[in-house]
Amino acid sequence: MVDLESEVPPLPPRYRFRDLLLGDQGWQNDDRVQVEFYMNENTFKERLKLFFIKNQRSSLRIRLFNFSLKLLSCLLYIIRVLLENPSQGNEWSHIFWVNRSLPLWGLQVSVALISLFETILLGYLSYKGNIWEQILRIPFILEIINAVPFIISIFWPSLRNLFVPVFLNCWLAKHALENMINDLHRAIQRTQSAMFNQVLILISTLLCLIFTCICGIQHLERIGKKLNLFDSLYFCIVTFSTVGFGDVTPETWSSKLFVVAMICVALVVLPIQFEQLAYLWMERQKSGGNYSRHRAQTEKHVVLCVSSLKIDLLMDFLNEFYAHPRLQDYYVVILCPTEMDVQVRRILQIPMWSQRVIYLQGSALKDQDLLRAKMDDAEACFILSSRCEVDRTSSDHQTILRAWAVKDFAPNCPLYVQILKPENKFHIKFADHVVCEEEFKYAMLALNCICPATSTLITLLVHTSRGQEGQQSPEQWQKMYGRCSGNEVYHIVLEESTFFAEYEGKSFTYASFHAHKKFGVCLIGVRREDNKNILLNPGPRYIMNSTDICFYINITKEENSAFKNQDQQRKSNVSRSFYHGPSRLPVHSIIASMGTVAIDLQDTSCRSASGPTLSLPTEGSKETRRPSIAPVLEVADTSSIQTCDLLSDQSEDETTPDEEMSSNLEYAKGYPPYSPYIGSSPTFCHLLHEKVPFCCLRLDKSCQHNYYEDAKAYGFKNKLIIVAAETAGNGLYNFIVPLRAYYRPKKELNPIVLLLDNPPDMHFLDAICWFPMVYYMVGSIDNLDDLLRCGVTFAANMVVVDKESTMSAEEDYMADAKTIVNVQTLFRLFSSLSIITELTHPANMRFMQFRAKDCYSLALSKLEKKERERGSNLAFMFRLPFAAGRVFSISMLDTLLYQSFVKDYMISITRLLLGLDTTPGSGFLCSMKITADDLWIRTYARLYQKLCSSTGDVPIGIYRTESQKLTTSESQISISVEEWEDTKDSKEQGHHRSNHRNSTSSDQSDHPLLRRKSMQWARRLSRKGPKHSGKTAEKITQQRLNLYRRSERQELAELVKNRMKHLGLSTVGYDEMNDHQSTLSYILINPSPDTRIELNDVVYLIRPDPLAYLPNSEPSRRNSICNVTGQDSREETQL
Repeated sequence: MVDLESEVPPLPPRYRFRDLLLGDQGWQNDDRVQVEFYMNENTFKERLKLFFIKNQRSSLRIRLFNFSLKLLSCLLYIIRVLLENPSQGNEWSHIFWVNRSLPLWGLQVSVALISLFETILLGYLSYKGNIWEQILRIPFILEIINAVPFIISIFWPSLRNLFVPVFLNCWLAKHALENMINDLHRAIQRTQSAMFNQVLILISTLLCLIFTCICGIQHLERIGKKLNLFDSLYFCIVTFSTVGFGDVTPETWSSKLFVVAMICVALVVLPIQFEQLAYLWMERQKSGGNYSRHRAQTEKHVVLCVSSLKIDLLMDFLNEFYAHPRLQDYYVVILCPTEMDVQVRRILQIPMWSQRVIYLQGSALKDQDLLRAKMDDAEACFILSSRCEVDRTSSDHQTILRAWAVKDFAPNCPLYVQILKPENKFHIKFADHVVCEEEFKYAMLALNCICPATSTLITLLVHTSRGQEGQQSPEQWQKMYGRCSGNEVYHIVLEESTFFAEYEGKSFTYASFHAHKKFGVCLIGVRREDNKNILLNPGPRYIMNSTDICFYINITKEENSAFKNQDQQRKSNVSRSFYHGPSRLPVHSIIASMGTVAIDLQDTSCRSASGPTLSLPTEGSKETRRPSIAPVLEVADTSSIQTCDLLSDQSEDETTPDEEMSSNLEYAKGYPPYSPYIGSSPTFCHLLHEKVPFCCLRLDKSCQHNYYEDAKAYGFKNKLIIVAAETAGNGLYNFIVPLRAYYRPKKELNPIVLLLDNPPDMHFLDAICWFPMVYYMVGSIDNLDDLLRCGVTFAANMVVVDKESTMSAEEDYMADAKTIVNVQTLFRLFSSLSIITELTHPANMRFMQFRAKDCYSLALSKLEKKERERGSNLAFMFRLPFAAGRVFSISMLDTLLYQSFVKDYMISITRLLLGLDTTPGSGFLCSMKITADDLWIRTYARLYQKLCSSTGDVPIGIYRTESQKLTTSESQISISVEEWEDTKDSKEQGHHRSNHRNSTSSDQSDHPLLRRKSMQWARRLSRKGPKHSGKTAEKITQQRLNLYRRSERQELAELVKNRMKHLGLSTVGYDEMNDHQSTLSYILINPSPDTRIELNDVVYLIRPDPLAYLPNSEPSRRNSICNVTGQDSREETQL
């Protein structure tokens, strides 16, 4: 390689030391030449061109001066006509000669000289080599006609009274006006509206035609009727309007010829102008026009930026946005690069939306379009991603660019951004509110596995509703479910609140219980005035302050509530409860039951990390007394509350010392050492001391470390959670973290199996290899063998994630077709499996677990249509799969972003509930199941008191499961054979009818016999008269369907067993007939205090942070994952 320094010659000696001493003086004698640039602009012509043409402001002044000259010349012509008194003489002399006074002639000559000079100068400056192009221009010809005769009359005085058609200067004024408008918008750096230009041209053309016709008719009629200007105006208006009264008509042939010429010109010019105007109007209708600056400054508006606008997205946004009373006066400006859809156009033509919504076709990346939307004056900007695109990463990139463009154009405009993939979040950290779709989706799917129907709970909380859904239904559960769905999260300052002001200086649990007991509101969290972090259920040690912001769940916010004391309520005989079922207790009995004199000492032992059990308290000598509940203390007794090590797992109390030691060596608690993307919130989790080799993460492949090839061989103690997804995206990491959080007991950790269509990459495996019992398998839910190998026969939950490759379809709603059919196949093959499905479109939820002949499903379909007609935003809520938490659509969470405009805390609260964020001192969402031993609590109010007084938990709702009490259900055989069976068969059938609620079907081994009996019953029925033919035929059809259905189940069961035998899997434990179709489940959010709790109810709890009870919780959180926590506590709390 050649040395570079050897190639550069050294500087001469005179450039070295002398330069240091003399500085710039050493360069004075050097031979340098100064070069001046743009010398061509210093010529006289270029300077004139710069002043008259190039410079916007000076050019605008020239245009304005020229326009004024033309108007002045037309005005002088009108003055000359009004002052003229034509003398008698030759008829044609009146055409060529006029009476013009000397001062008027002098003014017209001056105007002509200036105009001609200006025209010649501009022609010279714009000359480009072709002189005829300049001469033959119509403006130049008109200028010659109007100016040259006046200039000639200077040298030839006899021509001073020569007629000159000065009124033609109106066309030159029109031309100057167009140029002036162009220069005006160039000078102020704004893009004018093409519609405005076209309207201006049309109006000026009409005026010029009318003015020309008026002056021409008046002049040519000087040899006829001698019409004045007003009569000429009257004639022109009547003629051009096609009225034609005929009272004023031209008499001379010249005037008639002129009228014919003007009409021909009008027939040619005006249609062209109108056509261009109509075209621009249609284009404006497509693009949406502009949102005026005056409206933006006097009205409030928000901007919605989307890449494509669908009718579902638009209606979800409008219904949720305008559901809040204080947003009724806001305008919504939609900025979309595509042309307005036909359905969207039809919706926006409805008067309710046409006065509120403005559609602009344009791009957020163009400043001109942002200016049209007046983004700098907007109250907020919502930027939504297109989730239906195949390449979701590309969709995120477009969203990021839109957010950057809006932030660059309007830095002070609040941004509400929706992003699809979590790895793209850090690009838009500057946004005020961000909702990442995959984060929320996988977190809700994970919590659905341990807290049933969490997705339904969150969806109902983030939707605005009045709780009026289902109130017209005869079903009691629909009334309760619909009424409770109106509960939302609200906030208020404690000292300004009627609900909570009296609890200043008292503990949080005391305030929560008594506010629910007195007002029926559920206090779930607080925030200090000087702190931005929201704390969900900070526990009994938290003391309420007057400046605290309280977050509570209620039907409506306190400001919209009216308060009525108990005496007024008793007089009016109106019950506070909206439940009137026979199992509900009156309010006074609840208060009496809670106000017993005997109390139990508050249980201050360490809480179990598992769900609490409401065991019956021991009464000792007071066996004859009714069990009572300890009161909720105003201030927690810190001396009696034991600071137990809640970082240890209470579930290990039941293990032997050897098992305990092995478990301690297996797991540790700490923060995951590797996150797959930037921006994930750190969560304290159960982790392994050493990461698992990648080969051991493969469930169906043996390696040198283990020889297992299927899920059964691992011998898991708990049932599996299987996730079927297309790819292992970074969002799937948020599915694992909530299920491995530190507050989940070790003995309740379910193995997680990821069933992936495509193999995961190394970055994802590096992130999950630290978590215990997490495996993956390459396969598809389309393949029965893959399902059996991954352990579907003994899985607790099967989570099916919508595939990205199928989200885009030619027909929008067909995007979920493959997922729906696959889930239906799983539902038919494994009827006892709990399947949780995510769909793209909420409207497709009606196809989940579809049964075409089920009468109850058809009744729910009719109810959904009625609720939609009543204007409900939650018409789909009564679908059984959604109510039970078996299906949800991530698009239903779009309302979370819209609600954050009014409730800026909703995203933070939702993230805390889902475990996406962890704040020190903030509680977490969990659940507990009501058993037979817990029914002594009786009511929800007593349950609330028991939880607050013993463990500090705050209940927020109930997940209830009931049996479907139907007369014609597919899951039962209850056919009356009274008319066509003998006494024995009637008794047997009656006995079966009495027990049909406890059994779904009879013994399957005798179904051929039952089928023969059903055929005999049908024959006997056919021999009967048509007395009850309709009802009995329906019952027989129902039974036949049930029998054929059972036969189909057996065939499916045989298919599954044969495949299991072929794969070498054991068929033990495969439940082929366990069917849950005869039950329905639903959620009661913040139910009334007098609601009776029932067996198998699942209560949603917000449990305080266990680390908040540790004296040194923060250092313990920072422990390395390899450090094992202290000794395990032996104390387990029962309520």
